[in-house]
Amino acid sequence: MTIKSFTDHAANERTFLAWVRTGIAIMAFGFLVERFDIFLRIAAAALGKRPHAPGSQAFGNAAGLGLIVAGALLIFMSGLRFRKIGKAIDSPLAQPSPGMRLDFMLSSMLVILGLALVVYLAHALS
Repeated sequence: MTIKSFTDHAANERTFLAWVRTGIAIMAFGFLVERFDIFLRIAAAALGKRPHAPGSQAFGNAAGLGLIVAGALLIFMSGLRFRKIGKAIDSPLAQPSPGMRLDFMLSSMLVILGLALVVYLAHALS
């Protein structure tokens, strides 16, 4: 016995797993960003430079936590989307395509966090 629309379900699962891998990578990057201030303090001490401003450490921690939350949110939303598309594949009725609004919001948030990290690094390394 074969599964109806197996190739569609398999493609949906591959897409879901790609979103999960991306979310995990974003979370790992967030952890790295949060801990990057330790590296900057050691490098500044080794080079005899002044340590970066205390406010920049708080900013780095907030940016790292923001990336961790964004990764977790991405994984959660991909699970919802996976389930919704799986039901749409099995439905005999034509289903509208899931909108791109959520994808655009998540990617916009990541771009903003990325720009904030550039500002943080420019401030911390100057």
